[in-house]
Amino acid sequence: MKQIFTIILYPFAILYDLGSRFRNHQYNIEHKKSFQFDTNVIAVGNLSVGGTGKTPIVEYILRLLSDKKLATLSRGYGRKTKGFRIANEQDSALTLGDEPFQFYKKFDDVMVTVGEDRAMAIPQILYHKEDTEAVVLDDAYQHRSVIPSLNILLTEFYRPFFNDYILPAGRLREARKNANRATAVVVTKCPDEINESVEVEYRTQINSYTKSSTPVFFSKVTYQTPILIYGEQVAEIKSVFLFTGISNHRPFKEYVADNFNIIGEQHFADHYKYEAKDITNIIAQYDAVKSDNSILLTTEKDMVRLLSDDFKELFGKRPLYYIPIEVSFLKDGSKFDKMIRNSIKTKSILA
Repeated sequence: MKQIFTIILYPFAILYDLGSRFRNHQYNIEHKKSFQFDTNVIAVGNLSVGGTGKTPIVEYILRLLSDKKLATLSRGYGRKTKGFRIANEQDSALTLGDEPFQFYKKFDDVMVTVGEDRAMAIPQILYHKEDTEAVVLDDAYQHRSVIPSLNILLTEFYRPFFNDYILPAGRLREARKNANRATAVVVTKCPDEINESVEVEYRTQINSYTKSSTPVFFSKVTYQTPILIYGEQVAEIKSVFLFTGISNHRPFKEYVADNFNIIGEQHFADHYKYEAKDITNIIAQYDAVKSDNSILLTTEKDMVRLLSDDFKELFGKRPLYYIPIEVSFLKDGSKFDKMIRNSIKTKSILA
């Protein structure tokens, strides 16, 4: 059935591809201007739509460079504001977008900003914080108006770009060959162990589209201990009512199912904006099956959308938790770290 839809949608994919090729060609021949900055710019992005694990990789880089003066710059997908904005105490996921607000809540020493036009936003970052040593761009692989110091391309292990097709026949925003702009490729959301032959196959496939010298790294998601958001602490969590609003909830659900008893669940679209009626419905389902050792559980990305007095009042004393995630590398993590740190030392006039 999937192949049939791919065939049906292929003519539309050709049209989409032509538009993408024309746009890239304009940058390649410098008809459209790209800007390069003295301050390091590290771009993290992908060729496909949907979640490939950009946020955990950005956070990994922020932790790695915690001794530097950093800023993050995101488009701020789904926010209700426009233009350049520096995160402050009055902001929320509605004014910044989910991911930038998550960065703001987690990294006190990082200047978190949003702006649709990255080439215009970076000078504003430097105006407000002129000693910035690195700007980390979130979801910027297609934003070619900025030439990054490092261009890190992400692709999911179970949905690699080399097996995918252009929208709408597949999930690619642009052709596979455009992986050649990447400084490095990170395969995300890998299983805990990868057979050596599989690793060789992935490297071979990826490097058939990238420059031959482009390194390929393999990473996985590491789930942390659940953290209480609202309500009363549960001493020993045994059962959970799970709800999410992310691109692909299956890996998260699999982890939860391996560690807890799932007594109910509800899943929404990516970047879902929760309303009072949604929470009321979730609470009603939870109340019907709850026990002394049960909790409501969601993701870290969902958590930032639930931080308001109104939601806190709705949940009341019911225990609402979220599970933080971090990235770890299966191998060669030190090489990835060295690549990031060396880019700062060699390219920043401020380092």
